[in-house]
Amino acid sequence: MAGQEKGAVGERYKWVALSNTTLGVLIATIDSSIVIISLPAIFRGIGLDPLAPGNIGYLLWMILGYLLISAVLVVSLGRIGDMFGRVRMYNMGFAIFACASLALSLDPLKGGGGALWLIGFRIVQAVGGSMLTANSAAILTDAFPARQRGMALGINQITALAGQFLGLLAGGLLATIDWRAVFWVSVPIGVVGTIWSYRSLRETGSRKPGRIDWAGNITFTGGAGALLAAITYGIQPYGGYPTGWTNPWVLGGLGAGVLLLAVFCFAETRIAEPMFRLGLFRIRAFAAGNLAALLTAIARGGLQFMLIIWLQGIWLPLHGYDFERTPLWAGVFMLPLTVGFLVAGPVSGYLSDRFGARLFSTSGLILVAAAFVGLLALPVDFSYPQFAALLLLSGLGQGMFSAPNTSAIMGSVPPEQRGVASGMRSTFQNSGTALSIGLSFSLMISGLAGSLPHALSSGLQGQGVPAGTAGEVAALPPVSTLFATFLGNNPISHLLAPSGVLRTLPGHNVSTLTGTRFFPELVSGPFHHGLVTVFSVATAMALVAALASVLRGRHHKAAPGRADGPGSSGDPGKGQPEWRKAPSS
Repeated sequence: MAGQEKGAVGERYKWVALSNTTLGVLIATIDSSIVIISLPAIFRGIGLDPLAPGNIGYLLWMILGYLLISAVLVVSLGRIGDMFGRVRMYNMGFAIFACASLALSLDPLKGGGGALWLIGFRIVQAVGGSMLTANSAAILTDAFPARQRGMALGINQITALAGQFLGLLAGGLLATIDWRAVFWVSVPIGVVGTIWSYRSLRETGSRKPGRIDWAGNITFTGGAGALLAAITYGIQPYGGYPTGWTNPWVLGGLGAGVLLLAVFCFAETRIAEPMFRLGLFRIRAFAAGNLAALLTAIARGGLQFMLIIWLQGIWLPLHGYDFERTPLWAGVFMLPLTVGFLVAGPVSGYLSDRFGARLFSTSGLILVAAAFVGLLALPVDFSYPQFAALLLLSGLGQGMFSAPNTSAIMGSVPPEQRGVASGMRSTFQNSGTALSIGLSFSLMISGLAGSLPHALSSGLQGQGVPAGTAGEVAALPPVSTLFATFLGNNPISHLLAPSGVLRTLPGHNVSTLTGTRFFPELVSGPFHHGLVTVFSVATAMALVAALASVLRGRHHKAAPGRADGPGSSGDPGKGQPEWRKAPSS
């Protein structure tokens, strides 16, 4: 079993496994966010205006398609890895990822066809990325003894989280060279990683042969897909409302998603070999760790997108940056967040092997909540050193949480179920990120809808824009204005372009309207109102996640001479891992 397998693994192999899987999750997570900052260059390259009526769906699916597929497939792929070999699935994922990256960089089409090509191959790329992330933690858990597992998973997990933010910077830098470079960069890394993994990785963990759970796969994929797709379209305006939550298709998608997931949960309790091991939730460390990971992912995703809009739409223009330059600089100014991840993750993972996950993960989440409170206290036009310090604090807190939490989750389950456990963990994390986008954008749009129209109308009229035109612009859904800043476009130029009114105004009025101060000063009040709502919800989620982390149970060191320790949530009286006692299905 596990002890024999690990005993047969050489000292060198575990570091090879760590290096390769860290490269795999790094490139997979970088590509999950690399398009966000580079979207303006990508859409210019294919000749498509994503903010034109009917085109905003292309924009949303370019951002969310990768995340949606990642959230839906990782459990299935982790279960298949348990059955047929985690290394085999991981290697195949690297090859699929490399091929999809090449296809993305060779997009031969323009307009809507070019956008559909990119969305389609982004989905294929996400399948490969999901195969990497679903099996990497299980490969490491197999390769490392319990006394070093927290350190190894910490490096792997923090690299994955840091990749989401490094993708923002990489996308901004590469887009200044050529939009195709955003996708080209993944090709050589994918090829090298594929060859390296096929030549160096080998199966060292327990395999559990079985049959594919078709009922579970179909109901989970359909339910999660319908739910996340409905949330995606809920961001778009509908029927005169700023968001689409009254759209019958959105409501139908939400209802169908919930129903299918309910059927999935029922079916999984009746199937001999289910894809989703509901019995694992009887393990306290597993259940509490995944709940904390879900809530933290929702809070983190909201933080990422709100910071981008805050920087690109308000702070950077107020400090003299042209709107076209703000995507790149937003990535640069958010680097303290990534630094915090990279510093705290490996250190907390190493220390949690000795002192337990609960102390570090709970303390980290409290720091995350404190950082949110600090951001709430900042004025819209903040002092950057204070802002950077709060980002660093948030990064440190998330690093302290993520590595020990992942180690505790993976160490708490039976060895033969580590693939499906890794997939379940990734599902909660990826679903949280996708949910956060729908939640945070909806909260922000709702906040803007109450005050932005009046601010826009009065501000435009003050610069000579006719009342009728100002009223039409003010009546436009706030999502259009929000995405204009998100894409690095000059919002006022974008909003007034259809009317042609800028050609009729005096030069000094045009200069004021299209300058770097008019729009930020106009929307700073409404934006701050929305920001308070989003960050208040994120603070509450971080605190609830901290409570879940406290309830995970005590830490117990591995028994002497045992390669596979009890994990981080054993029975204080027995000194055994909970998976020794919990049913496996």
